[in-house]
Amino acid sequence: QVQLVESGGGLVQPGGSLMLSCAASGRIFAIGAMRWYRQVPGKERELVAAISGGGSTNYADFAKGRFTISRDDAQNTEYLRMNSLIPEDTAVYYCNAQIATDGTSYGAYWGQGTQVTVSS
Repeated sequence: QVQLVESGGGLVQPGGSLMLSCAASGRIFAIGAMRWYRQVPGKERELVAAISGGGSTNYADFAKGRFTISRDDAQNTEYLRMNSLIPEDTAVYYCNAQIATDGTSYGAYWGQGTQVTVSS
């Protein structure tokens, strides 16, 4: 009943930028924390950035100073702006959101993933 749809991935040259978007739709009563993760083959999924319902943010060390997470609660959408991209940022990026479909409890929902490739 809840779906997260990502967009914005693709191929970019080193030093370039991308903006990822993740839009939530369906039966949504409220959205809490929203996060971005990434995963490369053979490695565990790792947290990139998080933003609370109140707008507080935190970042993985590799993302600090280069990536910016934001949210638009009117659009039920979160964003990840990525600057100064390096080849090591190549991965599948997943959005995650804590969503309440009624007034009682939150569940974790995931997007389908979007490929980001940084290469010349």
